[in-house]
Amino acid sequence: MTATRSVLAAQATDFPRWFQDVIAKAELAENGPVRGTMVVRPYGYAIWELLQEAMNRRIKATGAVNAYFPLLIPESYLQREAEHVEGFSPELAVVTHAGGKQLEEPAVIRPTSETMIGEYMAKWIQSYRDLPLLLNQWANAVRWELRPRLFLRTTEFLWQEGHTAHASAADARAYATRILYDVYRAVMVDVLAIPVVPGRKTRRERFAGAVNTMTLEAMTGDGKALQLGTAHELGQNFARAFDIGYLSSEGRRELAWTTSWGSTTRLVGGLIMVHGDDAGLRVPPAVAPVQVVVLAVKDEAIAAAHTIADELTAQGVRVTVDDRADQPFGRRAVNWELKGVPVRIEVGPRDLSAGVATVVRRLRDSAKTTVNRTDLAATVVAAIDADQAHLLAEATERQVSRIADVATVEEAIEAAASGWARLPYDAVGEEGEDRLGESGITVRCLQRPDGSLPVEDNEPGLTAYVARSY
Repeated sequence: MTATRSVLAAQATDFPRWFQDVIAKAELAENGPVRGTMVVRPYGYAIWELLQEAMNRRIKATGAVNAYFPLLIPESYLQREAEHVEGFSPELAVVTHAGGKQLEEPAVIRPTSETMIGEYMAKWIQSYRDLPLLLNQWANAVRWELRPRLFLRTTEFLWQEGHTAHASAADARAYATRILYDVYRAVMVDVLAIPVVPGRKTRRERFAGAVNTMTLEAMTGDGKALQLGTAHELGQNFARAFDIGYLSSEGRRELAWTTSWGSTTRLVGGLIMVHGDDAGLRVPPAVAPVQVVVLAVKDEAIAAAHTIADELTAQGVRVTVDDRADQPFGRRAVNWELKGVPVRIEVGPRDLSAGVATVVRRLRDSAKTTVNRTDLAATVVAAIDADQAHLLAEATERQVSRIADVATVEEAIEAAASGWARLPYDAVGEEGEDRLGESGITVRCLQRPDGSLPVEDNEPGLTAYVARSY
């Protein structure tokens, strides 16, 4: 373990540096040539693909269908919804010249697609029979970041964005809430093993142009908050701006109620920050590109390593063989530990003669277990299932232990130095949010006392979660 930790900054002394070290050493991503852009390397992209597959299945289960809309948006589209354009103006990248001449109308590179999709919803929706219209797209977006960080805030990022239109406010709210819980929370908890706190954003933190933003907040290893997914009720703001209307069953012209919702490659950043340790990544088996690596210690063990891999593949395990026996074994083991592969199987000449293999589990501090070859596949499959649950339990315990119940804004500021604070929102209010902001702290979300989502942010008796954030 000492050799592994030496290549990374320590979490306890420099968590941001540790985060960047892990991304580089585990070969997840690196900076692109334009400031704020990101090159996602194959191992990092493989994690994103598994996340995408898990998310896409759940999105489709809600009735949404995938489509694709242009990257370039006419500037005039954004001007139609005043609050929306005001909120995004500092982040916009605008194309003014193309084909060797100045464009008649500048084109904005997609920061989000409410305006573009709203234009086409207005064309596609004619009557109540066309509702609800449930759309999703997998794409990229550009928001010009002043302080970019890989997998957290990059100028260009990958994401999915959903956009829907409904016949009533209640239907829109119910669908956005379903996305928050049945899609986003399910992926975060069941796939990424990340416990999250659901809640409603305050007025100043909500999405530009929305009437309600619902969020899921995770706690990172250094006790800060990370927003991992949001769902927005847009009311009739965009329907009014883009004339998204329909003929009701009574024959009246009505405006639709719309929603939008999104999650990004920040989910990979959350995985790193929530589960990683001083030895590198710890990848939940559900999204591990390699769940098991089989290391042949010497050349004479290579054939056996491939046989073991074939047996595990037949059990549905994602497995690879490291048969580079001409390279130092210790270096190879450290590399796979850095990448967070859940299980490592080591096979050497002595193991072959004894009919056993050595199993090393990433979550168990590299403790080694000798397993009979006949029991190997069953042992490994059980370990994978157990370690997925272990990561969730560990992260949940940390989250619970580092949320302090306080009574005042000043106490919340003190608690946010090492974790989150929870206090009555009545004790915060807008003045309290100003005071928190002076210390670089925000209200991450609001909940009712029973943990459910408020319908309004001025409901009495709400609880506020307060923290520093990434």
